[in-house]
Amino acid sequence: MNGKKVILAAFVVLALVLFFVLDLGRFITLDYFIRQRDVIIVYYETNRVMTAAAYFLIYVTVTGLSLPLAAGLTLVAGAVFGLFWGVLIVSFASSIGATIAFLIARMLARDWVLGKYGDQLAVINRGIEKDGAFYLFMLRMVPLFPFFVVNLVMGVTAIKTLPYYLVSQAGMLMATIVFVFAGSQLAEIDSVDNVLTPGTITALVILGILPLVSKKMVDLMKRRKLFGKYPKPAAYDANLVVIGAGSAGLVAAIIASTVKAKVTLIEQDKMGGDCLNRGCVRSKALIRSARIFAYFKRAAEFGLTADGVAVDFAAVMARGHEVINTIAPHDSVARYADLGVDCVAGHATITDPYRVEVNGRSITTRSMVIATGAGPFVPPIAGLQQIDYLTSDNIWSLQQLPGKLLVLGGGPIGCELAQAFARLGSKVCIVDMLDALLPREDAEVSAIVRERFELEGLEVLLGHRALRFESRDGKDSLVASHEDREITVPFDRVLIAVGRKANSEGLGLQELGLELNPDGTVQVNEFLQTSCPNIYACGDVAGPFQFTHMASHQAWYATVNAVLGGYWRFRANYQVVPWATYTDPEVALVGLNERAARERGIRYEVTRFEMGEVDRAVADGETVGFIKVLTVPGNDRILGATIVASHAGELIGEYVSAMTHGLGLNKIMNTIHIYPTLGEVNKFAASSWKKSHAPQRVLNFAAWLHSWRRGSGTVT
Repeated sequence: MNGKKVILAAFVVLALVLFFVLDLGRFITLDYFIRQRDVIIVYYETNRVMTAAAYFLIYVTVTGLSLPLAAGLTLVAGAVFGLFWGVLIVSFASSIGATIAFLIARMLARDWVLGKYGDQLAVINRGIEKDGAFYLFMLRMVPLFPFFVVNLVMGVTAIKTLPYYLVSQAGMLMATIVFVFAGSQLAEIDSVDNVLTPGTITALVILGILPLVSKKMVDLMKRRKLFGKYPKPAAYDANLVVIGAGSAGLVAAIIASTVKAKVTLIEQDKMGGDCLNRGCVRSKALIRSARIFAYFKRAAEFGLTADGVAVDFAAVMARGHEVINTIAPHDSVARYADLGVDCVAGHATITDPYRVEVNGRSITTRSMVIATGAGPFVPPIAGLQQIDYLTSDNIWSLQQLPGKLLVLGGGPIGCELAQAFARLGSKVCIVDMLDALLPREDAEVSAIVRERFELEGLEVLLGHRALRFESRDGKDSLVASHEDREITVPFDRVLIAVGRKANSEGLGLQELGLELNPDGTVQVNEFLQTSCPNIYACGDVAGPFQFTHMASHQAWYATVNAVLGGYWRFRANYQVVPWATYTDPEVALVGLNERAARERGIRYEVTRFEMGEVDRAVADGETVGFIKVLTVPGNDRILGATIVASHAGELIGEYVSAMTHGLGLNKIMNTIHIYPTLGEVNKFAASSWKKSHAPQRVLNFAAWLHSWRRGSGTVT
């Protein structure tokens, strides 16, 4: 806790202690005012401004400290100041006090709440970002929600201060009027309970939920307008139509068929989608070949001689085909047909909420899941269309190793393929407009990857913005801008790896009125439901995670909600999201890294352990890298882990499991790890955390005790 927070916390605690110890609350109760009513009113008649100012200050202080006394004070305002001035004073005093309480909660509790419940709060924040005004307005209008509780809860959310103040003032106005008016009739009122009659509460509840009801009515009208344009089938051909047979689509189909729903799966290309045919599987086969050849180059390091070893690039690419052919039966039409899935080859067009057209056939369905994935994004750079460029889709057609390969983009795909081709013999240059490779990772992670790349002969040009491509005399080159200078980078082939774009076009989504995000992904809610209630989307086409394992993860929620949405619904869970980049060394991450924690304003502690201190890493000659674990300050609860190492993608699994099941570093430390393995690094990191949090007073006492038992008069 920083100095400002300490001072604020001390002030709040001191104020509350003084309030309760001195029993100051007895002076601002409704009972006290009733007894002193005549004296206070007489004083007010002769000192109007001072009385109003004192009352205003007291009200702000009480509400700012979250003391549950606002209702009685509001009644007093009506009795002393009358309806008009009472409403005016209380309206501003309550709103200012509420905002102070809101800011105090934000400063003192938000870090702790974000650290402990960050992912759950992220869901709330998304709702507040979308419907925050309605939500807060409803809470303020309904007196069933305690005034001070709303202040404290909203303080840990992402709502901004000014909207909070303005909506609070507007939302509390009606209840303020009711209470101040009741206070003006204080002769007939002897307690707060006399104001909160069932009739009064009912009226305020109705007023409070009116904005929410109105919004729901608008949504219902939109839905009726959408569905009303299309005839509802008397019977359906399928319970679920899944569009796309990649990772997300295959999982969706198998889940729906498992619960005995009638499923139609539509794919216009190959079963298995991008991951099997053009992405993960293909690239990892290539990386494996490149890594084996890199070991041959290091033969002397292991006491070996490997003369005469050469790269047969065509054979390397052919092996990729063989790997795909081995895995393909798992994703084949035959397998899914055996599971009861109706597999249809062709391009799907959604013609209305109930119908999908493919090959001139109209299929009626109760629900749909869009799982069309994503493809390489090709930026509109001048001259690029005149170049025979490569992407992660078509690079696998190469039969000859490029002499000079330019890789545009320093993200995971660009880095993985750049290193693989460099190891196979290409002279590779990476160009990226950003200042670091793998920009989502911490700076030290990016630095290690860059250092390894440059050690292996790759040229890395960061901070270079691509301006145009040129072709002169049969030679291709990229012109890039760097520090107000233009530089020319010649190449034989260029790989465009600057990101991926959702495959959301040509499906009829825009014609149907489905909302898309600015990046082209389909807009979905926490249930993976689109703006058309019976149509769901998951995987790369929905985002925000472009990982195969996350596509499968989302597919479960989308499918269960689509098939059983009328009875049960489940919010997609993104609390623990791991990923890996398969460079050498590999980079794996789960949860938060330091970059993300700083961006989200989450406090953390860092525990780091070097791979060079792991015996197995030394024996394997793989000492480059480290593990870095983020924990809640003073606690072993894991916020995230980053591993840079050989086989980091495998090593991260222990932290994924620990975070999923709420296990801390103490549990990992107390788990037996086989010696010698790379996995010991996880135990060593946990032990390092434990050592840094050892109870020094207990240890000092133990030292004294042992010294005493030895008969020594002093501690040694």
